[in-house]
Amino acid sequence: MELEDVGDQLVGAFQNPGILIGIPLALLGAVFMSFGAQYQHRGVTKVERLSGGHSSQGLAPSHLLKLLARPSWVIGTVMLGLAIVCQLSALFFAPLIVVQPLGAVALVITTLLNAQISGHRPTKRSLIAIAACVGGIFIFVTVAALFATEKPVSNGQLITILVLLLVVTLVFAGLWIWLRKRMGALFYIIAAGVIYGFVATLAKVVIERVKVSEFNWLTFLCLAALIIGAIVGAYFVQSAYASGPPDLVVAGLTVIDPIVAIIIGLTVLQEAAGAPLWVYITFAVVGAVAVWGVFQLARHHPQVLSESQGLPISRGSSGGAADAAHPRTGSVKVTEAVAKVWPEPPVKDRLDDPDKH
Repeated sequence: MELEDVGDQLVGAFQNPGILIGIPLALLGAVFMSFGAQYQHRGVTKVERLSGGHSSQGLAPSHLLKLLARPSWVIGTVMLGLAIVCQLSALFFAPLIVVQPLGAVALVITTLLNAQISGHRPTKRSLIAIAACVGGIFIFVTVAALFATEKPVSNGQLITILVLLLVVTLVFAGLWIWLRKRMGALFYIIAAGVIYGFVATLAKVVIERVKVSEFNWLTFLCLAALIIGAIVGAYFVQSAYASGPPDLVVAGLTVIDPIVAIIIGLTVLQEAAGAPLWVYITFAVVGAVAVWGVFQLARHHPQVLSESQGLPISRGSSGGAADAAHPRTGSVKVTEAVAKVWPEPPVKDRLDDPDKH
């Protein structure tokens, strides 16, 4: 009898074979997200450096316009657009709480890319933090893939999601206005992650309503909220790129975003209704571990420590003249902390760098 009960509970991957299509699509989206984040970060930091802006206060409107003239930022935006297409396609086939956490793969790829490009190799503490982020998320996906089921979203549930999104957006907007000069990368990362969690949920709702041809005023309101939320979240993401390394930004987004979507999926959409108690306990524990990893990465990331003069790490590999250009990035081998006070001398961009001075 007990074995039959377990068999009845493990319905996710067996009742919905679309999960087997959604997971690969979500992983492909994570790859696009990794490269897109790296290119966007390059474009944002170059605009900030050339404009002499203050990244901790967020990007100014003039900076946003200048980003459109940076080829690296445009390329990164296209890649992130492809990542969104892959994610939406994955949501078409699989439940929200299965697809959304798979973005954690982007953290591993982005960490390797950033270490290769910036010369800031991950430390033991940062690797432990990354392992906590990715490990926590993947344990969650394994459990969610077995127990997650999809149910039609009622009008009451959708209204609840929209009200919560409005409250969250107003709270973050108020904090940004009140404490703008004291905000760091972590605030922008958390704000973007929370808002994008709602955006992913709304995207799933719209997809499900399109499937059944349910086009009413609430569906269009949901679509409008999705677009506005995506724009607000995008601003916070660009501001995070201006004040933190790309793998830290991706770490926050790929952990906070799915956790918010998961909470909505569990509490509002009831996507794991009927699952045993230990499943919810597992979700809580691994979620807490993943969030802990984000905060630890923010504290111990080698590039963050280098920029705050906590570590004497130079950009690029060690050795050689201090003013030699890095063979991969074309940037001067000085710490970012020094570069903010003493600008880098002009150097010739490498051939594969899409940006030009």
